[in-house]
Amino acid sequence: MKALFVNGSPRKNWNTHKMLESAMEGAAEAGAVPDLAHLYDSAFKGCVSCFACKVRNGRTEGLCAFRDALTPTLEKAREADVIVVGSPVYFGYPTASARAFLERLMYPLLAYKVGEMRLLAKTVPTAMIYTMNCPEKLADQLDYPLLLGANADALERTFGYSETLCAYDTYQFSDYSRYDVPMFNEKDKARQREEQFPRDLRNARELGKRLVRKAAPQD
Repeated sequence: MKALFVNGSPRKNWNTHKMLESAMEGAAEAGAVPDLAHLYDSAFKGCVSCFACKVRNGRTEGLCAFRDALTPTLEKAREADVIVVGSPVYFGYPTASARAFLERLMYPLLAYKVGEMRLLAKTVPTAMIYTMNCPEKLADQLDYPLLLGANADALERTFGYSETLCAYDTYQFSDYSRYDVPMFNEKDKARQREEQFPRDLRNARELGKRLVRKAAPQD
């Protein structure tokens, strides 16, 4: 069983990447072969509206026809039994790279049919993992559940199942004294990272396990 994990963060070995690594460990424990792609390692575009994937009797088979540096990752996603996308939250949304990936991933699998918009026959469990500097209470006030939930809704319509996991109030800088951010208390942030982030990592690990088990054939 193949499980693809996609890092939509420009940073490696930081919050989003670590959450994805933990989810990968859980997926591996459940029997999957995890693979990780870093979107910021490649230069690519979002959907270019070529509509090749919507041509009658076309041969794209649910894969974006526009070829660029993202194509190998999209090909892996097309073969995956589980797909997890991780991204930090910028102004209430995933990064531009994560959003571009989602466009290219989902649009070729969208069917413009009356009463049925899902082209994919099998269910592929998916998830979005978000990390954010924003505390949970403030995120609720800013309608983040609604804004970010739209991506899970789209993934569920496309692949049949999706979950969302958020890590709030994350440690943003390795040295807060270097930055002009007086609204943040470094000691509070460090405490949050020491006490809460390990729980977030455990939640990510369980998510990885759960998605793989959901993808496994039922006896």
